[in-house]
Amino acid sequence: MAVTATAAAWAVTAMGLAASPAAAAPTTTTAQTPAPGDTCAAADLGTRHPYIKTTEVSPTITHFKGWYVTEGTTGNQTVSTSTQTTISVSVGLNGNVEGSFAVETLGKAGASLGLNVKVDYSSTSTESNAVTWNFNQPGYYGVYKGTKKVTGTYGSLNCNRVQQGDGGWALKWIEGPGSGNFTTYTTLEEGAVRCQDKVPADSIMAKAQSLLDCGSAAAKAEHPAGAVAPTAKQMRDRLVQRPALTSGTFAEQPKATGRSARAALNCESGAYKIAVPGQPLSWGAPLLAADGVRLRPSTIFSAHLDNWRLCNVTEHNGVLEASLWNWGNGGCATIAEQNAATERAVLQTAPCTEDDLQRFYIYRDVPGSSKIGVQNKYTGSMMGHDRYADGEFIRQYSSGRQDGTGTYTLTGV
Repeated sequence: MAVTATAAAWAVTAMGLAASPAAAAPTTTTAQTPAPGDTCAAADLGTRHPYIKTTEVSPTITHFKGWYVTEGTTGNQTVSTSTQTTISVSVGLNGNVEGSFAVETLGKAGASLGLNVKVDYSSTSTESNAVTWNFNQPGYYGVYKGTKKVTGTYGSLNCNRVQQGDGGWALKWIEGPGSGNFTTYTTLEEGAVRCQDKVPADSIMAKAQSLLDCGSAAAKAEHPAGAVAPTAKQMRDRLVQRPALTSGTFAEQPKATGRSARAALNCESGAYKIAVPGQPLSWGAPLLAADGVRLRPSTIFSAHLDNWRLCNVTEHNGVLEASLWNWGNGGCATIAEQNAATERAVLQTAPCTEDDLQRFYIYRDVPGSSKIGVQNKYTGSMMGHDRYADGEFIRQYSSGRQDGTGTYTLTGV
């Protein structure tokens, strides 16, 4: 107890939280969609937003069939097409569209292009391949379904303190460490096109027309009404256009090692409480491995389960990276590997290993304030809680908690 005051003073100084007087920081969350360099608020420390870095749009044929119509077979016909290309909607870590961050990413991609795109997980392979069309002229047709495939890359915006040219500090939206790829598509359109039809360049119809191989003998030959066997060129194009399903690999994504041996940690000597600002509840580690980190009151019976040390600390562009070692149970904060892609997965503790599931980015308020936001390195999700209550779990949220309940205080003890 005699060293408590000294340790607390050291802890605040070591974190750089008292380097200069605190600048006046707003306490409400950002209302509009942020851009890099925009001002953010202390309540935004526990949130993140995507921003679109690159986009590409390409017309793609998903279903196709060559079809011959004779003089006596015009009119409405239903044609069963063959799958040409499969497009699956995917974002980031494992390709699934789960959580608000992925939905916001796709929404921003569509808005930036002026297109209505799919913003939940779906695949063109689930679409019916039947096309009903009114053939009013005889000829060789390509019956198709197609879409605009939208791909690109995104970055992550996080709120963090930035030193100004005059030496002061401000909270800004900065590019965080998370980035990745996305794939989506617009609503499918269907139709039929002939070789002699004039169609807009770079359109879905033009893409279908190119599959007809109009200069071939097969295209010019007389056929009985109905399906036409694919030409060699059509078969080649089909193989080229049928890539493996996009996995949505998380760019710059670190790998979880899965090592079970305890890692040797270089921990700071000071300990901290990670508390709700202005409230007594703070992160409390569990005694049982199957339980999770919860909001708990600090009492003489807490047995240091509410005390955390920062270990193997590094800093890049003003953002701290550290393992969170619990003094009470000797474990490190982690997201369980099987729950890494799950929205609202519970934060747990486990034996400390060299694993990025146990590494966290810490975003800080201006010096003089102890407010922070915490982000898991591997999943990219922010830590937060659903409601303020004793026993409430600390969970991961892909975009954080937009009501400010993902902002905590890091207080030396």
